Amino acid sequence: MAEISAQMVKELRESTGAGMLDCKNALIECEGDFQKAVQHLREKGLGKAAKKADRLAAEGLVSVKVDEDYKLATLTEINSETDFVAKNEQFITLAKDTTAHIQSKKFTTTEELKTSVINGVSFEEYLNSQIATIGENLVVRRFVTLKAGLNGVVNGYIHTNGRVGVIIAATASNEQVAQKILPFLKQVCMHIAAMKPSYLSYKNLDDEFIKSEYKALVAELEKENEERRRLKDPNKPEHKIPKFASRKELTEDILKQAEDEIKAELKTQKKPEQIWDKIIVGKLNSFIAENSQLDSKLTLLGQFFVMDDKKTVEQVIAEKQKEFGASFEIIEFVRFEVGEGLEKKSEDFAAEVAAQMK
Repeated sequence: MAEISAQMVKELRESTGAGMLDCKNALIECEGDFQKAVQHLREKGLGKAAKKADRLAAEGLVSVKVDEDYKLATLTEINSETDFVAKNEQFITLAKDTTAHIQSKKFTTTEELKTSVINGVSFEEYLNSQIATIGENLVVRRFVTLKAGLNGVVNGYIHTNGRVGVIIAATASNEQVAQKILPFLKQVCMHIAAMKPSYLSYKNLDDEFIKSEYKALVAELEKENEERRRLKDPNKPEHKIPKFASRKELTEDILKQAEDEIKAELKTQKKPEQIWDKIIVGKLNSFIAENSQLDSKLTLLGQFFVMDDKKTVEQVIAEKQKEFGASFEIIEFVRFEVGEGLEKKSEDFAAEVAAQMK
């Protein structure tokens, strides 16, 4: 088993918000496996999901380039050592030129980029000259290009701070519709930048992952219910505990059973049968929303649209299809945020944490 250091306990506490002793015990129980310890705490309702990337100190910029025909979109992340340099005009130009170079040469790996030629010199030499001029280490960390397929288009968005960028690809029933949806795709990119979905649809969720997240969801809701019972605030009733976490679990049989239960309830309430249809649709939609909370957190199509928070992205797409009189489908998106997934440097708080653990 890996040694449980004070630094590990500190990082787990920062990542989950759980108590220090709970973090220490979780790491011991999970034999030092950080990710297992995070999940262990969540399943016990002792910590909420939190991405370390949200507190990373890595600096730099993301850059987005969409070609004139909206058939290619490239997203690049270039890291610098300080935020000050990230705002430097020369660094901004470097990011834009590098992204344009990647797109024009259709590179897929950093190795291809390093050995390429830009402005008459090797890219490595070009980057080194920028490092010498700017005075900080600069790294092209990652990049990706999305290509539109048949009757398809791409679009992109970069947030004003330059730290978050999104590109998206969609396909349509014809080229005319593909061009019409471009402004909407830009809005969806803005939604993705703000709401951070990890998946396109509930169909992309792994069954075991859903089961694991359901445990964490229930533990989190039960923990909040304990607090609501304690506070006795009439404006904050207890959460209803869902039976499922994702629409992927809602089979036809389960939906049929839910509909039958709604009908039985309406019959008991002696509601006129001529109004049942509208009531059933509303109640069934509520049942689906209640039992697909994982989708609304993690999937693009299941999230409520930032431009109209009464409707999911999927529902807004359906409305747009009616508006255009033709179908289209979002098939892929990529979101980069500066520094996500990078490990922070160790800080000098380990001794302080160790003292508190005794």
